[in-house]
Amino acid sequence: MNTLAPKDHAEQTALFRSEVIGGLARRDLKRGELTQELKELSTKRFRPPGHELTRTFAVPTLERWYHRYRKGGLEALRPRPRNDRGHAQELTAAERELLLDIRREYPSASAQLILRTLVADGRLEKDKISAPTVRRLYLASGLDRVPMRDGEGRKTRLSWQAERPNGLWQGDVCYGPPIYVGEVSKPIRVHALIDDASRFVVGIEAHHSEREVDMIGLMVRALRRHGAPDVLYLDNGSTYRGDALRIACERLGITLLHPRRGDAPARGKIERFWRTLRQGCLDFLGSVTSLHEINVRLWAFVDQHYHSAPHGGLMGRAPAMVFEESEPQRKADLLTEDMLRQALTVHERRRVRRDTTVSVDGTDWELDQGFLAGRLVTVGRSLLDLSDPPWIEHEGKRFLLHPVDPVKNAHRKRPPRRPEAPTAPTRHVSFDPATALLDRAVGRKPAVDEGGAE
Repeated sequence: MNTLAPKDHAEQTALFRSEVIGGLARRDLKRGELTQELKELSTKRFRPPGHELTRTFAVPTLERWYHRYRKGGLEALRPRPRNDRGHAQELTAAERELLLDIRREYPSASAQLILRTLVADGRLEKDKISAPTVRRLYLASGLDRVPMRDGEGRKTRLSWQAERPNGLWQGDVCYGPPIYVGEVSKPIRVHALIDDASRFVVGIEAHHSEREVDMIGLMVRALRRHGAPDVLYLDNGSTYRGDALRIACERLGITLLHPRRGDAPARGKIERFWRTLRQGCLDFLGSVTSLHEINVRLWAFVDQHYHSAPHGGLMGRAPAMVFEESEPQRKADLLTEDMLRQALTVHERRRVRRDTTVSVDGTDWELDQGFLAGRLVTVGRSLLDLSDPPWIEHEGKRFLLHPVDPVKNAHRKRPPRRPEAPTAPTRHVSFDPATALLDRAVGRKPAVDEGGAE
């Protein structure tokens, strides 16, 4: 450690080049002298680092070293890595793809073992490529052996959590055992939101479906009770990537985030909660026959056990204890109903049918304004309460919709197609497009009728 030496081969090469060209770089050469000096230098023999034999260098090479050294010093003389490094140029495209596929399927196999096997079965020529080159190929392709074998991807995973309660909520869905309603089997989907910093369950509900509106409904009830988080961290499924959820979060000032696809450990806290929920509740539902029976059992497990039990990730403290520490701050952040309604109002462009009906989420709704039949309009709806009827916004006006009643329509008078207006003209007005064009072509002044119109 007390010996001063080049730190790597690149610096050793740069020192060698500076020794070759440094004498010229420090001289004040007149015009034409540099060329002559380089020619003379090109006839001399030098031994590069790591070589046993001496060799000469061409004038263009020496000139390139000279200008680099004058401009950037020793650092500029370091060898530049090839742009195609790690591409294994000695191999064909098919051979490179073969090596990559083997590493993908057998991540624990070493480069030396892969090469030896391919040479033995005749799929690769002996000594065509070295093991270090194959390792560089794997590294450049993101197939380094150690992270692939450990299953952790390219980056090291770190333990993390939000700095305070309501800083981040994690949301996901868990598949529960199906139940029988009568003789029909119904799926169970448990939706949940947990606070990242405290592991407190801010919302949990069982549904028969896995839709965006299910998660929005759960989120609204959690927002009413606990205020809004800074970040909402949801899975990559279509349930959590709809426009309604994204726009609602933007309007409420909530940042919506998703992990990389297939990266389940990124949502480790809620995945651990699912395991606890299964072991303590879902696996012992018994002969329940309704969502209500499931939900009351879920709420009882969470409130009576999970929230009050010591949690290893909280240094033995209970989720409810940690979450309640921020209760005064969270109460000040509660959202009003008007804020929620505005945030969860969605708009879509739809064309009204000729019979003045429009479909919204599979339900037909009807207008009383016949003049909107066939027009392209904006349909508005609040997801805060799905029982509220939608409406139509057109040219600054709002028109309410009501459910279609075909039986009632068969006995009621049809509404007018357009507002009542006189259909006959109040006076005669001349209107002759062809004559008007002819008058303009010949420069003739148009005739004026008795009413004063041209």
